Amino acid sequence: MDRLKVYVDSSVVLRRLLNQPGAIMSWSDWQLVVSSELMRVEAFRTLDRWHLEGKLTDGEFADCVSELKTCVAAIEQVPIAPAVLKRVAGPLPAPVGTLDAIHLVSALLWMESSSDELVFVTHDRQQAMAARACGMEVRSQ
Repeated sequence: MDRLKVYVDSSVVLRRLLNQPGAIMSWSDWQLVVSSELMRVEAFRTLDRWHLEGKLTDGEFADCVSELKTCVAAIEQVPIAPAVLKRVAGPLPAPVGTLDAIHLVSALLWMESSSDELVFVTHDRQQAMAARACGMEVRSQ
């Protein structure tokens, strides 16, 4: 079986980091993991917010930040470049918010530039629907 090339949005990374129910813990079947630079920003902001709200102890926060840095280093990041923003501002085949649109367009532009397919992995139902509407294979839990 071929190993998958996947695009992960922030929901996948955060659910794994925070050991939440339904998290995809093993990424060993994935040959390549791609995401937007936005994923890094969203994940660090979420960890900081949870820490400030008391949802993470100082130790848990430090462990999560360390694990996130390792995770981010292993993910090929699509820059939030003018081409991404231009396409995000245009019509999409399904209703999505701005941040989800950045993830979706980043995946589409990566596929166009590499002439390779990605499986879109998300825990967000609306994001999954939008990725399917764009013709992508989607995996979610």
